[in-house]
Amino acid sequence: MGRWSAEYHAGARSKRFTAPSFVPYPENMNPSKRLQDKVCLVTGATRGIGLAITRMLVAEGASVAICGRSEPSVSQAILTFRDESPSKVKGKVADVSDCDQVQELFAFVIREFGGLDVLVNNAGIGSFASVSDTTPEQWAATLATNLTGTFYCSREALHRFRKPMDGNPGGGHIVNISSLAGKNAFAGGGAYNASKFGVNGFSEALMLDARYNNVRVSTIAPGSVATEFAGGRGENGRDWKVWPEDVAEIVRMVLCMPSRSMVSYVEVRPSRPKRKA
Repeated sequence: MGRWSAEYHAGARSKRFTAPSFVPYPENMNPSKRLQDKVCLVTGATRGIGLAITRMLVAEGASVAICGRSEPSVSQAILTFRDESPSKVKGKVADVSDCDQVQELFAFVIREFGGLDVLVNNAGIGSFASVSDTTPEQWAATLATNLTGTFYCSREALHRFRKPMDGNPGGGHIVNISSLAGKNAFAGGGAYNASKFGVNGFSEALMLDARYNNVRVSTIAPGSVATEFAGGRGENGRDWKVWPEDVAEIVRMVLCMPSRSMVSYVEVRPSRPKRKA
């Protein structure tokens, strides 16, 4: 559709106005190409949601750096891409709650891929107990990984995103994987709730800080997901829970939006949750 015009009448007067030209979907979005050759970092990507997001990004043509807290888990995740995309995925052991390790992780990404376009803050842990039974160590570890780790990685990404040059606007996109637990507290979730409430507030402040530097920030808050998180078994609940691939599809959608638009917050939950007895 090219230029369009409309005419309206008010009494004896008429006024013609013309809207700016625009290119309709799919040319202006071209979602099949928007992630081609982008460099992405996904934290906590050795299984579950992080691994599903990595698979999606590779399928979309991106190069992806991943991290996890143990060498065996990172190596195993890399092996899953050995046949299909051996040079597209690289991994490094890193604990996002450690500022020095985060800096080393981002230096690794720049060294291996030459830049950074997308950060997905997915790393997280869960510790579930009543407040009286939560140890100071459990509280500190949960906040350090889920909230402080998100801060460390986001801050580093802001310094590492590509700078504007030669017609390239530069900037980047940060996607924070939060949780509905960051909006709806529950008994036994004191530490986890606090960490995810914090992620939501931090993400909103980050978005307001960075939007005029051509950095978009999106927060995705899933409900029950069929993963091994917090000691669960990934196959349990796959008949009713959200799948990791569903979350990955939402990540793809927010990353592929035109640069003029930013999806800042998305909630996703099972459409037919298991009824309580």
